[in-house]
Amino acid sequence: MAEENRNSASEALEKGANTAQAIRGAVKTGKAIAGITKGAAAGGPYGAVAGALWSNRKTVLKIVLAAAFLLLLPVLFILMLPGLIFGGFGSGNAANSSQTPILNNDAAVVENVNNISFSISSILGEGLEDVLARIDDDFSASGGDEKEVINPYAGNLVYSTNLIICQYCAAKEKDYQSITVSDMEQILRGAKKHLYSFTRTEETRESTSVDPDTGEETTTTEEWMIYTVVYNGEDYFADHIFQLSEEQKTLANDYAYNLSVYLGDGLFQGLVDDEFILGPSYEGVTFSDGSTPVVYFNQLDERFANQPYGKDNIGGYGCGPTSMSIVVSSLSGETVDPIQMAEWSYKNGYWCSKSGSYHALIPGAAKAWNLPVEGCSASEPQRIVDALTSGKLVVAIMSKGHFTSSGHFIVLRGVTSEGEILVADPASYTRSQKKWDLSIILKEASKRAAAGGPFWIIG
Repeated sequence: MAEENRNSASEALEKGANTAQAIRGAVKTGKAIAGITKGAAAGGPYGAVAGALWSNRKTVLKIVLAAAFLLLLPVLFILMLPGLIFGGFGSGNAANSSQTPILNNDAAVVENVNNISFSISSILGEGLEDVLARIDDDFSASGGDEKEVINPYAGNLVYSTNLIICQYCAAKEKDYQSITVSDMEQILRGAKKHLYSFTRTEETRESTSVDPDTGEETTTTEEWMIYTVVYNGEDYFADHIFQLSEEQKTLANDYAYNLSVYLGDGLFQGLVDDEFILGPSYEGVTFSDGSTPVVYFNQLDERFANQPYGKDNIGGYGCGPTSMSIVVSSLSGETVDPIQMAEWSYKNGYWCSKSGSYHALIPGAAKAWNLPVEGCSASEPQRIVDALTSGKLVVAIMSKGHFTSSGHFIVLRGVTSEGEILVADPASYTRSQKKWDLSIILKEASKRAAAGGPFWIIG
């Protein structure tokens, strides 16, 4: 019996060691184990355990070796995800249930994330007002006659909730007990002038006025100040708001990866290594089996895959720009390839480092090319079918399923007489040739899409 107990203990320790090693690698590289264990916890007070683990995380391997079977799940979640979304470290249970661990309560976690996103959005709105006031001050001192303000974020804020959350948590790594939404709000609000900046160019313009009595035309020359509002972005925030070290930046990026996968929100759009396979050129490919002929582009096309998308590449992270290349080239009469669209997306603030594109890219690019665009929910299938039948295209942000293991933009390009959906998948020509049941697309569309999604009807 003693020998049996020793063997059982040795087996538990060995499993604990292997798991701990996997966890350490996951935290370092951003590989997500969280999705595997989501919903597996049985209950218990996580708060105190989480705090102890966090404060001793550098020796967590020894902790797991000592009590792997007790501490495995808290280690996975607390080391891989920021505690802010779980309501802090003070309580292990959801607010509406003393029996349900918050880690297992999707509704509670989503509510927390939505509240945080609303807070960030509100503060970014204040930052936008601040930069517009600074523009007014600059114009007053410029001596210019008139001004024009180019503001791509009016009514269309662009930001990554997940990355901002994770940067804040990384900045507080030595003071985890002070992590609260109100504290994060105070930090962001105190750095309001760092959220947006502006550029100014000067331009001489002529205007002609007509005297209503004499009909005489008078031409005047005016000095115009052209202002462009710029969202400084999360990379800038890391340096100037949260003042992260390089190690903390890595931690924040790894957190954001895992948080996006854990939430299944479709923010993270990236191909895993075995999906990034350089493909042939699809030059000249057009799908003509729907109501509208669709020009096809593929992000893995040998012409595009290794071209830059911000600091990433199109092949790994460019499904958003590639989808909009398909839409714009098919509906606007202008051919815009993924390289051009990726450059436009980056310059206009829609690129999200190591996460692909902000969802706002879709309506933003549609409007930039003067294409009508409307958001649509998964509860409106008839709108989608009617739009496709009438020759419009629909961009969808998909979560894990048939099209992606994380998040992925695709284009719905038509509907068959049997009611099946035709797609243009920017990462797969094979999937683009198949006919899809609408129920699959509705089921796998992101549940937490921003900017009016998960579907955008364009045309």
